[in-house]
Amino acid sequence: MSTPRSRRNPLRSLALAAAISIGATACGSAGATIGGEAGEDAASLVAETATSEVISGDFYDSSLVHGIEVDFDTDDLDEIIASYLATGEKDWMEVTVTIDGTTYENVGMRLKGNSSLFSLTAESAENPEDLPWLIRFDKYVDDQNHQGYHDIVIRSNSTETSMNEAVAAELLDEVGLASQQAVSTTFSFNGGDTELRLAMQNPDEVWEEANFDTGESALYKADSEGDYSYRGDDIEAYDEVFDQKVGDDDLDPLIDFLEFINNSTDAAFGDELDQWLDTEAFATYLAFQDLIGNADDIDGRGNNSYLHYDYETETITVVNWDLNLAFDTANVGGGGQRGGERPEGGEREAGVGRGGPGGDGDNVLANRFKADDNFAQMYADATAAMTESLFESGLAENVVATWVDVLSSQASGAVDTATIEAEAAAIIAAMPAS
Repeated sequence: MSTPRSRRNPLRSLALAAAISIGATACGSAGATIGGEAGEDAASLVAETATSEVISGDFYDSSLVHGIEVDFDTDDLDEIIASYLATGEKDWMEVTVTIDGTTYENVGMRLKGNSSLFSLTAESAENPEDLPWLIRFDKYVDDQNHQGYHDIVIRSNSTETSMNEAVAAELLDEVGLASQQAVSTTFSFNGGDTELRLAMQNPDEVWEEANFDTGESALYKADSEGDYSYRGDDIEAYDEVFDQKVGDDDLDPLIDFLEFINNSTDAAFGDELDQWLDTEAFATYLAFQDLIGNADDIDGRGNNSYLHYDYETETITVVNWDLNLAFDTANVGGGGQRGGERPEGGEREAGVGRGGPGGDGDNVLANRFKADDNFAQMYADATAAMTESLFESGLAENVVATWVDVLSSQASGAVDTATIEAEAAAIIAAMPAS
């Protein structure tokens, strides 16, 4: 089976985070411009406690708050918002992006998301720093990238810090599943207001190669309008259901998989599913979503997931995507609306979340998996193991403490300490009771 690579660094201590921050200050240097004519150098904005004008090291070093500044033509923004409101199409605009002091010209940028754009209006152009975005460095310049990364996603969230998603993504990596690295950033347009936003990897060829020990493979993204139903063998029937993101155009493995999980007998499903699916990884995936109280996974409204297909083993792996409702966070609206709170209710029992409040609970794969005695036991075992390793051990609370320290020391100008601490406390309260 395709095995996710372990690429996570050991949990950073608060002292290490401080040491890296001090090191970044010491090695600051003048900015660089890439992808066009030389322009103004741009300082990396890290609120009131800036570490340096130029941050050296990996962009996905989460012990630092990174700076992203975007310069664009306001008419272009008005046009792409109007286009989305009229057609639902996410058109690109050409922008200049400065990341941690390095400037890239001729960069592509478009709106990103589905439910996060429900409340988008023409007036949203007044606060683009609040919107969800996809930044693509090589959209207009071949092979242009930032430290080997071609895409960066600016995530939407109903909280001020996005800590719930950042913590969940780090814990997902801890349990050995393919995750997307996340960092906090100060994000601004045309020198305007700065917002604290979470930047994440976009699952693309670079991400796929780093996360799976496979040869030839394919990566399919589930669309929010679709589900895991079988629509026959006509490829066009899946146009609005799945998009292929990696590999040569080939939906046959996906369609064959969907036919099996929908049409196989219960006996065949139980006996043969491991020939189609990485069942151990899927049991871990389901248990993890329940433990973090995420009502927006494959069982939720957004159908959020990727499916990775390994041609050598001929198996599918369900890949997590979108954790912005993790730890019982409420979705208070899209289009840049932020600052929501976790629903009331206090501590939550393990196993409550997916298919619960806010979730549809109608994913055929998840339902049939849990209905089979053997797979249900696999799910229960994964739940018990992660409850101990992530929560009873204190690891999850340590991850929260690390994010609190980074944001409190480096982003106090973008979000106040009281908000950081309150949102951290809400995450801990939503963790499974020991």
